[in-house]
Amino acid sequence: MIERTDITSVLSQMRSLRAEMQAGAQQVALPSIGQLNTESVKPTDRSGFGALLKSAVDSVNQQQKTANVMREAYERGDAGVDLPQVMIQAQKASVSFEAMTQVRNRLVSAYEDISKMPI
Repeated sequence: MIERTDITSVLSQMRSLRAEMQAGAQQVALPSIGQLNTESVKPTDRSGFGALLKSAVDSVNQQQKTANVMREAYERGDAGVDLPQVMIQAQKASVSFEAMTQVRNRLVSAYEDISKMPI
């Protein structure tokens, strides 16, 4: 039988991830049309998108490294690493990589659409 602490640990991790995602979505939320005025619109920082993309790729890379370290520790038989933790981290890495792949595919598609536009 699975221990209650394992289940509560997984649930708390899921809740914290959901809270982080919701906080991130709130930061990205755009103002409504009535809230926009010309004084609040500022020129965009050209390095912002590149920095954001690099940060996302670094985050995915870190997730994969963590998953590999945990997997190797479990294979060695380290007492502090449980199989559910390893599987959860592996799924986090897999989902983040899949999301990054989808973003890349959308960016390539957008680039192709723009390059096909008549000048």
